[in-house]
Amino acid sequence: MLATCSFGLEAVLARELTDLGMQDISSDNGQVAFSGGPEELARANMWLRTADRVWIKLADFPASTFEQLFEGTKAIEWGDYLPRDAEFPVTGFSVKSQLSSVPACQKIVKKASVEK
Repeated sequence: MLATCSFGLEAVLARELTDLGMQDISSDNGQVAFSGGPEELARANMWLRTADRVWIKLADFPASTFEQLFEGTKAIEWGDYLPRDAEFPVTGFSVKSQLSSVPACQKIVKKASVEK
């Protein structure tokens, strides 16, 4: 899982996660990663004060080309998270990435998730 926060609050957020009993905590700019299951996700959503959002990390794969982004996204078991006819927005941003065209990335992710 990943909790985002304002820059400079990573240490405070990491401490909150530690106090909640979360494991495998690691900080980066504006975000703190941690591990857990559904119970930890609920606890984080209810009790974190410095987090902007709490995200579930579905996958982690290298994607230096649009083809790699497509294949990595397609490999995600979308049925574990969404019903077959689900509609969902695809939004994104690019930080230190070779894939700097956010609209192109969004289209590829949408296409790969539908093709699965």
